[in-house]
Amino acid sequence: MEIKSNHSTGNRPDGDRILDAPYVFTDIPMYLEQLRSEKSWVKNDRNAITVYKSDKITIVIAILKSGATLNDHSIDECLTFQVLSGELKVATEGRVFYTTNGQMMSFHARLPHSITALADSEILITTYKA
Repeated sequence: MEIKSNHSTGNRPDGDRILDAPYVFTDIPMYLEQLRSEKSWVKNDRNAITVYKSDKITIVIAILKSGATLNDHSIDECLTFQVLSGELKVATEGRVFYTTNGQMMSFHARLPHSITALADSEILITTYKA
């Protein structure tokens, strides 16, 4: 197996990290702290980092400020997100759900949904090809 890694950028000078290998250890609290310390968090209502990426699965850790919204979001892969902290309002197919710490939602590919952070929130997002 070829080990894949990400390289640092101007926005993330300490961004070198392994994204795909026979195993990838992820220190979620460390990444949450890193996301909060970056300029993107100060300038924007969200920040995220990819911590694992293979041909079929991508895992992202994201933080959202209260009021951040993703309107009519839809992707070509299946999606799950788990709320690590905070509260989200999720609208899909005419229904509204409120998710809080420890809860998770899953979506099939191409299913439009909107997400609004009702409080500062931390989420773990996994996308996968079915």
